[in-house]
Amino acid sequence: MDFLYEKISYLRGLADGLDVKDNTKEGKLFYALLDVIEEIADGMNDIVEEQDEVSEYLDLLDEDLATVEEELFGDVELYEDDDDYDYYDDDYDFDFDDDYDYDDYDDEFDDEEACECGVDHEDED
Repeated sequence: MDFLYEKISYLRGLADGLDVKDNTKEGKLFYALLDVIEEIADGMNDIVEEQDEVSEYLDLLDEDLATVEEELFGDVELYEDDDDYDYYDDDYDFDFDDDYDYDDYDDEFDDEEACECGVDHEDED
């Protein structure tokens, strides 16, 4: 933000060097514009300072949240890619029922009485 103040100072010095009088119409306009530019620079400087304070506060909150997460969940490794995550326990033995006849599954719904959904299944064939 210092560059804005340097440019404003340069413009004021330029006006003094050109012997711009503040009692002429053009001089009044020029100095009024310089005042507005300086107020804008002050406002931007305030915004930057507040943004820095908010950023510092956010960093502190992030550190506090990390501490709370570590206390609640322990040292949990975060996965960046879903492919790295195991969705099931490797020790679990999947016991599929090999005796089940999957062809009978379709036969269970052949009867109209087996389906209580109220849909006429004769039109589907």
